[in-house]
Amino acid sequence: MSSTVLVGTQWGDEGKGKICDLIAGQFDCVVRYQGGNNAGHTIQVGERKYGLHQVPSGIMYPDCISVIGNGCVVNPAVLLEEIDMFERDGISTKNLKVSGNAHIIMPYHMDLDGAYEQLLGDHSIGTTKRGIGPCYQDKMARIGLRMQDMLDEGVFREKLGRALDRVNPQLEKIFGLATYTVEQICADYLPMAERLRPYIAETGRLLNDMVDAGKKILFEGAQATLLDIDYGTYPYVTSSNCTAGGAVTGTGVGMKNMDRVLGIMKAYITRVGEGPMPTELAYETPEGHTLTEQGYEYGVTTGRRRRCGWFDGVIANYAARVNGLTDIALTKLDVLGAFDTIKVCVAYEVAGERYTTVPEHEEHFANAVPVFEELPGWKCDISACRSFDELPAPAQAYVRRVEELAGTKVSFVSVGPDREQTIVRDWK
Repeated sequence: MSSTVLVGTQWGDEGKGKICDLIAGQFDCVVRYQGGNNAGHTIQVGERKYGLHQVPSGIMYPDCISVIGNGCVVNPAVLLEEIDMFERDGISTKNLKVSGNAHIIMPYHMDLDGAYEQLLGDHSIGTTKRGIGPCYQDKMARIGLRMQDMLDEGVFREKLGRALDRVNPQLEKIFGLATYTVEQICADYLPMAERLRPYIAETGRLLNDMVDAGKKILFEGAQATLLDIDYGTYPYVTSSNCTAGGAVTGTGVGMKNMDRVLGIMKAYITRVGEGPMPTELAYETPEGHTLTEQGYEYGVTTGRRRRCGWFDGVIANYAARVNGLTDIALTKLDVLGAFDTIKVCVAYEVAGERYTTVPEHEEHFANAVPVFEELPGWKCDISACRSFDELPAPAQAYVRRVEELAGTKVSFVSVGPDREQTIVRDWK
């Protein structure tokens, strides 16, 4: 094994942070290839829990190089907060590298993000209002500012001026918001630039040099497949390519150097924000339990209660095909121990037609009726299990059913939040 892409297969919050942290020690480098601080990865080390938004999970390993790739967007203030947090806890950030080509989230991006959501009203996307979408918009409009621009004050001022010529009229005339001056933004951003200067690097060259030297790289995605700008539930998606293909464009490393694609799947489904979700449950279940409370399903970034539903095998199959999954890490299996019976979606019914993979037509997916299969629960605590054979028979059967529906082997089974609460079945 040389390099692996780690990708979310549902709507995010599948437990990517834990699995990335679990295997990161096997790699020489962990690189984030898309997204910004709208994604939160939770890592628990002993009694200490870290919510990461910008820094890759490899930061927990002192010999691992952590890279924020060119496909990411960076809020300098948030990045510095995380750097300071780790340094206070004695976790070195000397091996953190940030691509000079990663785009910078500006204060007006956050203003516009909130304004767009308000304008959409009942049709709002449900963004985190962190400025991610508007930052990617400016990237595509070719008026964005990149991390390398902050290192040259003259360049930064010139490019910022051109960006404000376009942005300020939107703020003032469309949304009635306050505008910005070059001086105002420079006063905040240039001091941060000096603090970040040692971290900014030509990461594309760095990563390819590591590949040439036979080093192993873990490509860490934020968000997930159903939030991908092309392959997700558009328009209720994020603004970048969070499927495995984004690892190529988001880092500058060619696909021939990526050997394995590990898909993270929660043992049930959750979603934050708006958009269709075929297996969504009402908040209370007949058993009196809720997936939200059993799994403590609240967003790392926003604190919002996540929408929850039974496992969706149709989405699992779709994600396996779109990403080219070679392995699955199934997380939060322990949460299902509270239920007498567990439902699994095996197909959709849409206008008399049966689908076993996600329909491309937006309205078909929005009106999909799940076809459920009911499986027996195991009604016990499995958090102390450390091998597949230790799991109760119904839990083993559940894992095998996930494999059948996805068409991909389950190599990891997570039975709790800690690193050691993980069953490794087939990972070498």
